[in-house]
Amino acid sequence: MSSLPSVYVTRPDVDISGLELLRKSCNVTTWSTALPVPRHELLREIKGKDALYCALTDRIDADVLDAAGDQLKCVSTISVGYEHIDVQECKKRGIRVGYTPDVLTDATAELTLALLLATNRRLFEANKQVYNGGWKSWSPMWMCGQGLKNSRVGLYGFGRIGQEIAARIAPFKPALITYTTRTARPEEAAKVNAQRVDFNEMLCLSDFIVVCCALTPETKEIFNAAAFDKMKPNCIFINTARGGVVDQKALCEALHAKRILGAGLDVTTPEPLPLDDPLLKLDNVVVLPHIGSADIETRKEMSRITARNILAALSGCEMESEVFV
Repeated sequence: MSSLPSVYVTRPDVDISGLELLRKSCNVTTWSTALPVPRHELLREIKGKDALYCALTDRIDADVLDAAGDQLKCVSTISVGYEHIDVQECKKRGIRVGYTPDVLTDATAELTLALLLATNRRLFEANKQVYNGGWKSWSPMWMCGQGLKNSRVGLYGFGRIGQEIAARIAPFKPALITYTTRTARPEEAAKVNAQRVDFNEMLCLSDFIVVCCALTPETKEIFNAAAFDKMKPNCIFINTARGGVVDQKALCEALHAKRILGAGLDVTTPEPLPLDDPLLKLDNVVVLPHIGSADIETRKEMSRITARNILAALSGCEMESEVFV
């Protein structure tokens, strides 16, 4: 029987560089299909493993930890979010939890700006016209969108990603960048000349609202019908954080009624969206399939960090990125 620690990886399509790190000193078992591992398969395969390499699509709760057994030392997720893991239950059992927070900051900020520009300049709407015959000739007001210059941009959340989004928006010369957080960040805000405002003020002031916060009990569905009612009719709403921050039914109704101008979403509830979801019938929304960190080098490094977190935990060393609660 092998004396090497055993690791279960819930996806075969993570970058090979992370798996190669693990295989040097661990017995690695991997789910065989490039889709989320079925629940029954996870509960069966995790038995007796020393570590779990998982993704956002895997629910890691007490049932999974029970199935694994007392020898499980580490759960490491290839994501910055860890709401899919029952962290409190892990800590109660002495199981360390790793994640990948810093490496995807720039990739997510880039995607957020791209999504904002695609939404406010109506790129996907315009592209469809090329193929469906809607492009007849040049017209002075056809497919016009709303520019960033001289606009007011509100950021809900001002952590690493929020700050990098603000830094990328600033060169477009908005009149004002504001941010809403529980804690003031004056030094970081000064770099982009941003002002801290409360939530209601951000809703009422902003031509663009960008969501870049964590999903917590306090932020769950904070963007609800009441919030959308306070927004300006020309407001563009962008969410690259978590779908659960938004009451999606209320957003759909606000978009349909033209109470806000448009929305760009990289995250939804559920994921993927059903093809008959009402959001997908609207022209004033851009939906992407959760690709915020989908930069090649970023995903490779995420794979390696996830593996290094596991190796550190198995060796009793400090993790590169550990969740502390």
